[in-house]
Parts: sequence; C-alpha cells; structure tokens
Amino acid sequence: MTDITTDSKEGVHFIAVNGEIDAGSSIYLDDALKAAMDNGEKKIVVDLSGLDYISSAGLGVFISHIDEFKLKNIELALFGINETVKQVFDILGLEKLLTIVDNKEAAINSFNE
Repeated sequence: MTDITTDSKEGVHFIAVNGEIDAGSSIYLDDALKAAMDNGEKKIVVDLSGLDYISSAGLGVFISHIDEFKLKNIELALFGINETVKQVFDILGLEKLLTIVDNKEAAINSFNE
C-alpha cells in the first residue's frame, strides 16, 4: 500500500511517501510531482523516511523529471532514505543527479546553497 501526502509551508512544497512505490503505485508519486510543478512550486522536498521499497518504475519517476526541474528552475531534495532504498539509488548513480540528504532540515538548507 502506498500513501502520499503533500503540504506547503513557507515557500517549500513537501511530499511524504509511505509504503512501497512499484509499477502500479508510481503513478501517484508522478502525479504528486506534476501537481507541484503545475502549481508553480520551485522548492520541493520529498520525505522518503516511510518508504519501504521502490521499484525501477518508481525511480523512473524521479529520473523522468530531472530535465524539467532544470528547465523550470525547480529545486528538489530527497531525505529519509533507508539503507536498502539508498543502495538502489547509489547503484544507479542517482546521488549524482539528485540532491539526497539525511533529514528535513538539511533538505530545506540545500536550497540556500
């Protein structure tokens, strides 16, 4: 089961992902990112601390938007990735393409760098 919640505070849009992101549920993550972009959000923080598993389809959601984020000057930061999920990100080299930090505060601070 997948649960995705969103919230905006002080110019930062938060997306929290809980459960598993697989081929069937990756559409919900994609919809959440698209909605943030469509609303003109420029700073997006994705909380993955409740994420237990992510498939290649879920990873593809992040990869598919990288160019659009750059084009629209959108900053994205991910945090709370557990060790199992982090290994998948590392194997694919996503830590070089995405801002991945340890916690919410570091994610917000990454926008000021």
